[in-house]
Amino acid sequence: MQWYWLPEFMPRFIEGLWVTVQLLGLSIFFGMLLAIPLGLVQVTGPRPLSWLARGFCTVIRGTPLLIQLWLIYYGLGSLFPSVPWIRESALWPVLREAFPYAVLAFSISVAGYEGEIMRGAFRGVPKGELEAARALGMSPFKVLHRVWLPRALQNVFPTLTGEFILTLKAVPLASTITIFDVYGVGAIVRQETYRIYEPLLFVGLIYLLLTLALVLVFRYFENKIPKRA
Repeated sequence: MQWYWLPEFMPRFIEGLWVTVQLLGLSIFFGMLLAIPLGLVQVTGPRPLSWLARGFCTVIRGTPLLIQLWLIYYGLGSLFPSVPWIRESALWPVLREAFPYAVLAFSISVAGYEGEIMRGAFRGVPKGELEAARALGMSPFKVLHRVWLPRALQNVFPTLTGEFILTLKAVPLASTITIFDVYGVGAIVRQETYRIYEPLLFVGLIYLLLTLALVLVFRYFENKIPKRA
């Protein structure tokens, strides 16, 4: 094996690593902001919103992420340039890049999968705990914030961690819409050096280290969740 190319391409790998981390972090953040209400509304209703949430999760989980990514990028990405007021707005420098469309696609994917997980998590919290909280005079928001949501997260945190790792492994799909993440930089190395195995092994090592870091981070947060008495 030959690694003569590594010093030359290391700065680009560092840039690609930062893109990967940003894409993963933003997707998890915005995805969970959607997943929690998607899971909650399927348990509490009203029924029309519950049907919509369940339908959304079914569609997202039933279609390939690559297709969703391409539909968003080649759909919205090609639509916005034809709208004059968008091209003249302050958002255009952002919307003309591929990165926000990738964040949107991955966030929607996270919301679809984690929304269904959160539905089971909310449903799995014992009703007695919620009734006790209401008997203490807690408002619905306090019941959710102090009892229901922490208990739900405690029940499924290991599952969520596994799903986030799968999201990390899906991030290389962003390279198909001209985003140079770690995998995208590895593809450039293969094209310019004609080395196949070494760049792939290096990219694989980076993703392994990212996975270990992700596990440690979420294990830390898992330990911060109040334990059931």
